[in-house]
Amino acid sequence: MSRIANNPVPVPSGVEVTIDGPDLKVKGTKGALQLTLHGLVTIVREEDLLLLKAVGPTQQATALAGTFRSLVSNMVQGVSEGYQKQLELQGVGYRAQAQGAKLNLTLGFSHPVVFQVPEGIEIETPTQTQIIVKGIDKQKVGQVSAEIRAFRPPEPYKGKGVRYANEYVKRKEAKKK
Repeated sequence: MSRIANNPVPVPSGVEVTIDGPDLKVKGTKGALQLTLHGLVTIVREEDLLLLKAVGPTQQATALAGTFRSLVSNMVQGVSEGYQKQLELQGVGYRAQAQGAKLNLTLGFSHPVVFQVPEGIEIETPTQTQIIVKGIDKQKVGQVSAEIRAFRPPEPYKGKGVRYANEYVKRKEAKKK
């Protein structure tokens, strides 16, 4: 059984944590996030630490305490430092261009792909073949990155497509005559 809930979540300076019953609000330099805790989990603040405890000895309560400890830790890190994922485009003519709240992608289709950037996410394109997805919500950053990658996942023969930075794509050998 996981014991991750036993580790306290450190609260860095510059981060405000407000606990109002089951509601938790975390505010930092990058923004603010909120979360409603499950009934089987309680949270207590001791100086600059947040402690999450399971209510009752059930396995479900213990599992939820570990899950919510990870969520709270991700919230604290998100509002203080933020999260980012890098994507790379590989292929002849594959390009990306950020224009305000839209990301224009040229991925070898007969039409350009226009991705509407959700609220709370910033997208930068330092070069035509690099995309950087930034935000304070770890889940949202990962989801947006996965949606962009899903337009053209890397294929195993030539490796063309959208991939995460430093992602290894196992290559296959072409069919021989």
